[in-house]
Amino acid sequence: MVPPFVYSSIVYASLFAFMALGLTLTYITTKVPNFAYGSFVTVGLYTAYTLIKVYKINPYEASPLAFVLGSAVAVAMYLGILRPLARRGSSLVSLMIATFGVDVGFIGILGIYTDYLQNKFGLPDAKQFFQFQADFSIFGLRGMVLVAPLALAITTLVLYLLLTRTKFGVAMRASVENPPLAKILGINVERVYVTSWFLAGGFAGFSGCLYTLWLPGGTSTGSNLIVEIFASSILGGLTSIFGAVLGGLAIGGSEVGLGTDLTTGFGLPGAMVIAGLSVLAGLYVWRRKGTTKKLLSLFLLGFGVYIILDAALGYPLDFLAPSLVNGFGAEAIEYQKGIPLLIMVVTLLVLPKGLVSLGWGRLIRRRKA
Repeated sequence: MVPPFVYSSIVYASLFAFMALGLTLTYITTKVPNFAYGSFVTVGLYTAYTLIKVYKINPYEASPLAFVLGSAVAVAMYLGILRPLARRGSSLVSLMIATFGVDVGFIGILGIYTDYLQNKFGLPDAKQFFQFQADFSIFGLRGMVLVAPLALAITTLVLYLLLTRTKFGVAMRASVENPPLAKILGINVERVYVTSWFLAGGFAGFSGCLYTLWLPGGTSTGSNLIVEIFASSILGGLTSIFGAVLGGLAIGGSEVGLGTDLTTGFGLPGAMVIAGLSVLAGLYVWRRKGTTKKLLSLFLLGFGVYIILDAALGYPLDFLAPSLVNGFGAEAIEYQKGIPLLIMVVTLLVLPKGLVSLGWGRLIRRRKA
């Protein structure tokens, strides 16, 4: 009885959390927005594609190799391009442009690789392929619905233990927060950075490999996802590993869930929930200082009250409220990618440092007290 888009939201959110986690790891080490990160995801896609098409190996079985290859590509990029440029005094803008160049180079290399697959193995769909029908089923659910969130939960727990219960975790946090002081204390900062990039590339390759079981892919798939990946990381705070997980879940889940609801409608209860949340958010934002926040508060309050009033009067005002209830039609799916970006912008207007700035630990301690 659960709508299919709910399962899609779960899987999509979990995969984006993996991707945002890796992007955040690359950022906190180099402080450079890595626009080539999407290509690490594409490496995972084509690892899965090659193994299932040529060697008949399931993407689940291919995921360890995808992790290793994604890691190798990420480390090679850091050691071969970004670190030498940084040591030569290149500016942040130059390093960022370099990541753009690497991404374009990756697309070209993958294009050559897919030409090879087409000519050598006769695979006409090498450049653009459909999702693989190789998933298993359990309790009537596709395996990805269970595997993706479970893998994310285990990875998050392992990272938490690594960062808080091991010497390497202490060294990593010290290297990120204050590299000069970490070097004075005898910490090999470069080794920590390489390890971080290794994990980041691995998460990208792993998520890309599993992505093929849920959605179609191609040589530019990862690059096309980079906007959502950045939105997830920024929403989480950009410098917080666990914030990236929250951001990825929020962006991935909202893009599928709300995007589907825009086409089919939220129903009257759903529209009222949206209106109520808008009013509550407006009241919360009104308490914040700043002209921009006051204007945002008025907009949220006005939107929520307008929807409630229009519904109560029988929709005499315009099409907005009835469209929220009954849907905007199939054409609305074209604006699906705008939903997570809108959520990110609104959130950052209220919380400039992202979701991590809410201070979850303090909230939990208050509740326990």
